[in-house]
Amino acid sequence: QVQLVESGGGLVQAGGSLRLSCSASGRLFSISAMGWSRQAPGKQRELVATITSSGSTKYADSVKGRFTISRDNAKNTVYLQMSSLKPEDTAVYYCNMRALYWGQGTQVTVSS
Repeated sequence: QVQLVESGGGLVQAGGSLRLSCSASGRLFSISAMGWSRQAPGKQRELVATITSSGSTKYADSVKGRFTISRDNAKNTVYLQMSSLKPEDTAVYYCNMRALYWGQGTQVTVSS
């Protein structure tokens, strides 16, 4: 059974930074692709960033150059470093493993 627990969300002013963490249980983490998605009120869930088991990364155009996804296999944790935050980044952020398992989400609110 895989469980994903996100943390690190909160309220930040525009231009600020936050780092989200997602801790995974089980033995699949090191061999699994991980991702972060977000969903703003009234909008569809949007894929933000992914990282393969070997560390290759991809980003949505809307966050390129501002967000960085990384992973620590020794800690079974994936991170999302978010910088130069904008009000439009406000959303609930979810991590996922293999796009099959999902966390409960963490709220990020960026004030203008």
